[in-house]
Amino acid sequence: MWIELLSLFKQEIFITLIIFILLFIKISTSDWSNGKILIVVNLMLFLNFILGFFMHAEGSQFNGMFRTDNLIVFEKNLLNLGTLMISLQSYDWLKDHRHVLEFYMLLLSTLLGLFFMVSASNLLMFYLGLELSAIPLAAIANFDLEKRRSSEGALKFIISSAFSSGLLLLGISFVYGMTGSLGFADIGGHINGSPLFLFAFILLLSGFAFKISVVPFHFWTADVYEGSPVAVTSYLSVISKGAIFFVMIQVLYTIFKPLAAEWYRMLYLLSVLTMLTGNLFAIRQDNLKRLLAFSSISQVGFILVGISGSSRAGTASVIYFILIYLFSNLGAFGVVSLISARTGKESISDYKGLYASNPFLSWVMTISLFSLAGIPPTAGFFGKFFLLMAGAGKGNFGLIAIAALNMVISLYYYLRVVKAIFMDSNNQPMDKLQVSAMPKMAMLLCVAGILFSGVAGWIYDYIYSLSKSF
Repeated sequence: MWIELLSLFKQEIFITLIIFILLFIKISTSDWSNGKILIVVNLMLFLNFILGFFMHAEGSQFNGMFRTDNLIVFEKNLLNLGTLMISLQSYDWLKDHRHVLEFYMLLLSTLLGLFFMVSASNLLMFYLGLELSAIPLAAIANFDLEKRRSSEGALKFIISSAFSSGLLLLGISFVYGMTGSLGFADIGGHINGSPLFLFAFILLLSGFAFKISVVPFHFWTADVYEGSPVAVTSYLSVISKGAIFFVMIQVLYTIFKPLAAEWYRMLYLLSVLTMLTGNLFAIRQDNLKRLLAFSSISQVGFILVGISGSSRAGTASVIYFILIYLFSNLGAFGVVSLISARTGKESISDYKGLYASNPFLSWVMTISLFSLAGIPPTAGFFGKFFLLMAGAGKGNFGLIAIAALNMVISLYYYLRVVKAIFMDSNNQPMDKLQVSAMPKMAMLLCVAGILFSGVAGWIYDYIYSLSKSF
């Protein structure tokens, strides 16, 4: 029994152990330097990532409220990988911070909530995991305590998060009132397509849309991304959104499968609005964090195209794209994080002539932006290709044409950054920055992932094979 429990909850147990170790370090020692703490934490996160590939089992607990299978284990390993890379990239920012241990305890509490959310097979378990992740995430969004815009961003995040959670909880209440159950497997059999059920579904979809910044529920995104520390912005754009998408696929493809025709039309409209709005607003930005915020909104639109395919290929393409998006977005944010920590510069105009003094950072940024834009042979091209192919399974080629047009639009603002780095001159060029070992390791891993995961076809095949349960 205990072996089975350990196998099913191993990733949650590892994260909980790390949190308790950090708490013990906090209350028992006071002479540890930030550098020593960061080395210990990153070693534990690396060990946690490696252990995620061993000793896992399939099954459920708590009367079916919590479940684990090979696909869920893979999704959690992606979240572990992203958290490790964000931690490595944040070395220069955290080594001079007063509250390093508190940052990691809050960050890993958020990750623990995301794990419970991804493994949920009950709407109540899903909601508890969501709240466990959202509350500490709001705290670390305000971790630059001396910056006013950080406090403003955190306040907007708390308000929007509370509002979206309220919508989700109201929708869950309606579902329970009409079906008498909160289990994913039980609800689908009671769906009758009544107006009240459609209203409950719209409430749930709106709650999801807030969390992943779908237009018109995106207004908090740019301000929160700009005000938060770059590490938190990276976490919000990749880890948090990725986990929500993992759950969203399961909810749409299992609970609300009888309403597939209705939610397909909703996703069609939302994906078009999200792609267009994200791209058009990104064109206007000069701050790189805001640009990447609107870029992430447009990427959400592409993911919705893949989900709309409502198929096994849709599941595989979304998870595959999130893997690629993890490398691409964290590569770009890694450069922004290092330069912001060393110089405080975050605008595109500050990056003019960057290649002359910092060629390594320039190439990492360029390859990452090329992947986000979907330019071959980077992995981003293959990720978007599979998303569009999954969406085309419905035979609606108008949506695919709109998505392809938006890929062209996005080239403008991505190449605008590349132009500033390589072609524009700067009267006050940025000094050469020494890249520490940990951030350099994370950036190299991002570049390797971008170049390798696109051409290694077995990665998509493996994810496709795990998607049988959907």
